[in-house]
Amino acid sequence: MNKPIHNIFYIKNNSEWQRSDKKNDMEQKFCQSCGMPLTDNNNGTNADGSRNEDYCIYCYKDGKFTQDMTMEQMIEHCAQFTDEINRQSGRDLTREQAMEMMHQFFPHLKRWKNKRL
Repeated sequence: MNKPIHNIFYIKNNSEWQRSDKKNDMEQKFCQSCGMPLTDNNNGTNADGSRNEDYCIYCYKDGKFTQDMTMEQMIEHCAQFTDEINRQSGRDLTREQAMEMMHQFFPHLKRWKNKRL
């Protein structure tokens, strides 16, 4: 596994992966479908229009998933954003390295847990 950048690493906490920065003891929630970091501005919406705390706006809208896909298809889809992931994380991952990390991370996400590829 790649070394952490700037003392940032991912921890599993209550069946949810979170970003932790030892220096600031920060925690970060991730979309439980695509793994994107969740912020106050990118949460998906429930059927009643309320904010969904588990999924991002790109994966979940109006109480349902925006795309019907397998975990493998989601990994392929997310891999196209490797350059953006590198810019935000300070890493220099290849597409293949990013996909390998997703293959390890995604099975722990709520949408893919206990599901086959």
